[in-house]
Amino acid sequence: MLSQASLPSVGSARRYRLVGAALTALAIALTASGCGGDSASTAQKGGPTASAAPDRVELLATEPKPEYPVTVSSADGRKVTITSGDRIVPLTGSLSEIVFSLGLGEQVVARDVTATFEQAEKLPVVTRGHDVSAESVLSLKPTIVLAETTSGPAESIQQIRDAGVPLVVVKTAKSLADVGTRIDAVARTLGVPDSGAELKKRTESRITAVQQDIPQQTDGKKPRVAFLYLRGTASVYLLGGSDSGAASLLEAAGALDAGKESGLKKDFTAITSEALAKAAPDAILVMSKGLDSVGGVDGLVKIPGVAQTPAGMDRRVVSVPDGVLLNYGPRTDQVLKSLVDQLYANGK
Repeated sequence: MLSQASLPSVGSARRYRLVGAALTALAIALTASGCGGDSASTAQKGGPTASAAPDRVELLATEPKPEYPVTVSSADGRKVTITSGDRIVPLTGSLSEIVFSLGLGEQVVARDVTATFEQAEKLPVVTRGHDVSAESVLSLKPTIVLAETTSGPAESIQQIRDAGVPLVVVKTAKSLADVGTRIDAVARTLGVPDSGAELKKRTESRITAVQQDIPQQTDGKKPRVAFLYLRGTASVYLLGGSDSGAASLLEAAGALDAGKESGLKKDFTAITSEALAKAAPDAILVMSKGLDSVGGVDGLVKIPGVAQTPAGMDRRVVSVPDGVLLNYGPRTDQVLKSLVDQLYANGK
């Protein structure tokens, strides 16, 4: 799946891989519109609207006790030794979420533009997804930098390493199965494997609890949900396929990814009336800022082909904040619950 940091960049069709992304980072569009901070809402016609909730991460009850030095394997094949976690720089919002949840937020000295939760929002921004500023990172004298496989450009990553700063790459999340492995990887890197095990257990148990409460459909049919990536201000309208990162989340919610089911093998494809007709979604999943960028549900149904789908005719739209939708991390249970609550509102 894609992480916020892995979302497609407006200026580059080659970066449509949202993985990456919850979501990779939208270099221009996501930056311009911001992400995170809003609350999930039910846009379905006649459905309730959720009240705004504080955008915060929940820390572990147990105080972490880092032990250094530690040597870990970076996802790019390097062995990295860390001797201090006093000044941490996570290069994506998803990684920041894990670090703060582990109780190490006071050691974080900078953030990516997608780290919009309350505890991190006042930190200086040193990276915007694929646009990592090595100079800005190094100016803060980090003792450890956490990156993802989608972080870049490569020149900036190498510049940080050439300066002698330990930099560990963590695999970008693509599915629900990646939640635990990412938490473990970050916790080991920061010298708190026991805290990682505790956070992993808490997160996975909460996800399981949400899944146990998914309503059973009387007809036995699973709702088909199309994931649309929208940036109206940049005229970007994409339909997610099997590699968009959303399929795992939708399937965990008892639904089917309509793009994947219609045969779309890649991550995203341009929205067309034909593609939407083939996907035939019962509901549409969007990021909150993306929905706002097209003028809400009224603007969404004006996109060619949307109004002719079952979802468009019923105005059945599920909206989740950009900053958490595809992070696959400590707050994924909240994302899943919001998705379930909206998807099955009014018994549908």
